Amino acid sequence: MSEPVERITDVTVNDLARAKPRRRLGGGWGKRLVIGVPFFWLLLFFLIPFGIVFLVSLGSPQFSVPPYSAAFEFDGWWPRFVGSFGNYVFLTEDDLYWRAYLGSVKIAAGATFLCLLVAWPMAWMIARAEPARRNLLLMLVILPFWTSSLLRIYALMGMLRQGGIINSVLIWVGVIDQPIQMMQTDFAVYLTIVFTYLPLMVLPLYSTLEKLDGALLEASADLGASKFATFCTVTLPLSAPGIVAGCLLVFIPAVGEFVIPDLMGAQDSPMIGNVLWGEFTRNRDWPVASAVAIAMLALLVIPFMLLRSSPALREEA
Repeated sequence: MSEPVERITDVTVNDLARAKPRRRLGGGWGKRLVIGVPFFWLLLFFLIPFGIVFLVSLGSPQFSVPPYSAAFEFDGWWPRFVGSFGNYVFLTEDDLYWRAYLGSVKIAAGATFLCLLVAWPMAWMIARAEPARRNLLLMLVILPFWTSSLLRIYALMGMLRQGGIINSVLIWVGVIDQPIQMMQTDFAVYLTIVFTYLPLMVLPLYSTLEKLDGALLEASADLGASKFATFCTVTLPLSAPGIVAGCLLVFIPAVGEFVIPDLMGAQDSPMIGNVLWGEFTRNRDWPVASAVAIAMLALLVIPFMLLRSSPALREEA
């Protein structure tokens, strides 16, 4: 009786090894469709405006409606290129655009770093709080988003002006004798960007730190590591995905910020968003403004794409 049992068992095991797992009908296509629809939506409403702006950048300003010349003319059914890349060459000749771009990158990078310094302890405290208190703490983080960002900026303007609350308290305490000039400075721009974009840094960090296994911290302590060594070798590396996501969410919109530097910053150090606004409205030079927008997008997107596709990051992931 043992031989048939062994034979049947061998056949069954071999059949299972050669058999392919059954897939549900339409399962793969359904998943691709669900993922593809939002990607198609985003690409559609990104590529079409991008293409329009790129075509405008190839024209030249004119006193007409629209205020630029066409990049292509149709000779029958065939388009003929009549534009030029002179606007992009002009960007390299005028240092205003390079100074504005580098200033935007500097302010955005500094504000992102300050956001990280403030948001990491907040996210850690929320992640290690009791489950009953986490929702309340998260609601307090998200609460500023319930009001308009413009209202929050005007509220900060009222606090930072010479007759505002901060100067009044400092004079009353005796720290200063005269009001400090805080408006129309880089300090006001940094402070407002950090205040505005702080929740975008806290939420990804909280999502990462909340999943951190506390047993790893206990094992590090049992092995004799100090709290600082545990932070540098365990906690910080494991929170890297949240740090990267939060920095991207803060840095990218901060580079193109327009309202904050226009209301809080100095007039002699504009950011790239202010330069774009001036070219579109005051100068009515839409081709140059479009070239600035395309160049800024390329200078921001290409480094991130190269960084994302690097083999080192793929190995870490």
